[in-house]
Amino acid sequence: MSDVILSHDLTLSGAKCAFDADVCEIATIAIANGYIRDISYAASPEPSFMEIDLSGYLVMPGLINAHDHLDFALFPRLGRPPYRNYIEWGEDIHRCFPEVIARYRSVPKDLSVWWGGVKNLLCGVTTVSHHNPLRPAMLREDFPVRVLRGHGWGHSLALGGDLPAAHVATPQGGVFIVHACEGIDAIARGELGGFDTLNLLNKDTALVHGLAIDEEGVTLVNKRSAALIICPSSNKFLFQRLPDITILRNIPNLTLGNDSPLTAQGDLLDEIRFIIHHCGVEAKIAYEMVTLAPAKVLRLKNCEGTITVGGTADLVVIRDTRVNIIERMPELSIENIELVLIGGHVQLVSEDLLERIPEGEKKDLEPLWVDGIVRWLRVKVEKLVYDTELILGKGEVRIGNRSVRAA
Repeated sequence: MSDVILSHDLTLSGAKCAFDADVCEIATIAIANGYIRDISYAASPEPSFMEIDLSGYLVMPGLINAHDHLDFALFPRLGRPPYRNYIEWGEDIHRCFPEVIARYRSVPKDLSVWWGGVKNLLCGVTTVSHHNPLRPAMLREDFPVRVLRGHGWGHSLALGGDLPAAHVATPQGGVFIVHACEGIDAIARGELGGFDTLNLLNKDTALVHGLAIDEEGVTLVNKRSAALIICPSSNKFLFQRLPDITILRNIPNLTLGNDSPLTAQGDLLDEIRFIIHHCGVEAKIAYEMVTLAPAKVLRLKNCEGTITVGGTADLVVIRDTRVNIIERMPELSIENIELVLIGGHVQLVSEDLLERIPEGEKKDLEPLWVDGIVRWLRVKVEKLVYDTELILGKGEVRIGNRSVRAA
């Protein structure tokens, strides 16, 4: 989705609103021109606004995915773990799975990244950081989610080309994102010092993975005021090891991404559940790692990750089960995502909520079947599925570990 804000007025009424990790209150949210114009506790919206009655539902901020590879959205998990580092994994999959890689590479990248946007939208992500060059499709106004721009990136110390030049080319005020310490051997452990020697470790740097970072490394990361984005399910798959949260949680700028389907368990909600259940991260911290923390690390400027007057109207709606959002985090999955607004515009809606959506908002929504559930998306679903099945075969389209088809 482009940075152009849609001229669009809407009111959400009757829902509980997660204003922060601990506070949920019933409120009315008035949206104008893509931003939250007002939050009140009045019983009814202003007559001039279109209304969505969300009684029985809970509104939370749109989630922020700090690390994804949208162009790999259709790929299955590949590998024969365990490995010692990311270089070993990359060499192995190209040696052992060339036919699989060739098959999915035959899908045009602009088609693949569209599926990456859909995958994020389905799990309530409204902003995603893509780790690779931005594709033309991502810059279109009708792309399913917002894609971070105005930043710099490099692949890694071993495979990243001229990282100092990429770092210098990062736009002023943007963050430089690079894979680092992805593995369990001396190569992975030595990368942090390598970045520091090249003067690439500073307040504008966000490292991805950091599995091999130890206590001394945490001290260095903090001394340089750098950030870290972790992707624990990928680490577990590739190296049979989890990030040591007791050490890494001492990094103030710590956030979460779901990484590539080539290695990750699934989408961002899958990653949230994984980090809570397998890494011992408290649900409140996990929630902040996909809202406030990535908004800060990625230098977002419109109050993303919050429900704030004057902030962008990027919002996600789930059913109200009479517990706060923190208690819901360990169980949330795509089945729970009922409505997603980006810039005040409905991008996804469940069949249960479709009847509550104003007629003007239903235009251009198309149904997508995802492992037995149907979601209406502001995406040309039928064409997207048709074009992809022409290449992969009928019934062969999967995103993450889920089958999808036109409903």
